[in-house]
Amino acid sequence: MNAYRSDTHSKVMGYLMWIFGFLGAHRFYYGKPVTGTIWFFTFGLFGIGWLIDLFLIPSMDREADLRFTSGSTDYSLAWILLTFLGLFGVHRMYQGKWITGIIYLCTGGLFLLGILYDFWTLNDQIYMKNAQRG
Repeated sequence: MNAYRSDTHSKVMGYLMWIFGFLGAHRFYYGKPVTGTIWFFTFGLFGIGWLIDLFLIPSMDREADLRFTSGSTDYSLAWILLTFLGLFGVHRMYQGKWITGIIYLCTGGLFLLGILYDFWTLNDQIYMKNAQRG
């Protein structure tokens, strides 16, 4: 397997998000919104799934690296911005989506529903942005 594989997602970032994994953060980061939502509402499948994920992060990282395209917009940075500053729309401004970023800034992440939407779709938004530039 000599094919070039871009490193779009970081294992270190995955493990840092795993610390909050009982809320599904690492699963959202690796592009698994359905299981991320399940983890969120069940506290990581009552802690059992959260512990198992400690060993699954390397494979989730490989899957994400194969699925998503690298480019000028960095996945890890966008996820940090969404996680800590999503309420202010900084992650959207980082992607060049200035209008929606300002709307998020003025409306508290569009009344938190926009943040939820972005947790589900941020990887795909960045993928499309990077594919357009590539």
